[in-house]
Amino acid sequence: MRKTISPRRLARIRRPLNALCFTLLASLSILAVAIAPALHAQTEDQERKIVYRVEPEYPPDLKRVGIGGYVRVDATVSPSGAVEAATVIGGNPALGEAAVKALKKWKYEPKSSRTKARLVFHFSP
Repeated sequence: MRKTISPRRLARIRRPLNALCFTLLASLSILAVAIAPALHAQTEDQERKIVYRVEPEYPPDLKRVGIGGYVRVDATVSPSGAVEAATVIGGNPALGEAAVKALKKWKYEPKSSRTKARLVFHFSP
């Protein structure tokens, strides 16, 4: 004889499992945040050397709530080394705003022509 589990009993079994899964995921995310550096930017190609660099200001509301992540930005650098334009191509828009604001203060070494740079900023609460 085969027993079937009622939907009500099945729901009682799933609740603790859902809570356990959530707890494990939360623990892993806290561990990942503890291991990851607080805030940094890296360039995917080192075509031009950075002469002056400003770190983005982490938005206090997002930091308090624990929202972080990666932001990808494309930048156009003038021949004089100033960042002319910066466009967020991926990531949280609020964090992207902070990254673009800081990036526009960066200064690269002068070169004979305009260049493009793709940067990745990491925000970790």
